[in-house]
Amino acid sequence: MALPQIKTILYATSLGKHTRPIFRQAVKQASLNNAKIVMLHVVEPMGEMGHALIQHYVTEELIQKMHDEGIQAIHENMKERVAQFCADELESLEHPIVLDIEHKVAEGHHADSIVKAATSVNADLIILGAENRFGHHSNTSQQVIRHAKVPVMVVPTGKNFE
Repeated sequence: MALPQIKTILYATSLGKHTRPIFRQAVKQASLNNAKIVMLHVVEPMGEMGHALIQHYVTEELIQKMHDEGIQAIHENMKERVAQFCADELESLEHPIVLDIEHKVAEGHHADSIVKAATSVNADLIILGAENRFGHHSNTSQQVIRHAKVPVMVVPTGKNFE
């Protein structure tokens, strides 16, 4: 029996302040395994009530335009964060690490979207944080562990781990 190969890592991020330790682990695993990183950010869709309220003030076309611009802004934020990480932590390394990163934004329930994305990108490993943006243990990580079909690495994200 052959040892499992890790070719694609799904790195799920909240884009919060304390997510760098999680990304470090994704970069380390990608470097060790010569793997691609798929960086995923999940946003909850606007609820029915919010959508119904906003429809009274703006057109559907404007709602769609705002949505698309918001998704584009998230993609740009992801790219900027990776560039800053590389400048801060990778450029000074003796042996440079070249990252292969794809940025994805999904809409839906966080855990379901992460598990679904892992399947769609054929991920061999999921890496995510142990805490939500409020510093509490994440229900999302627990649900991903429960439902994922591939190994899940959960990284502590408290301030002491920085």
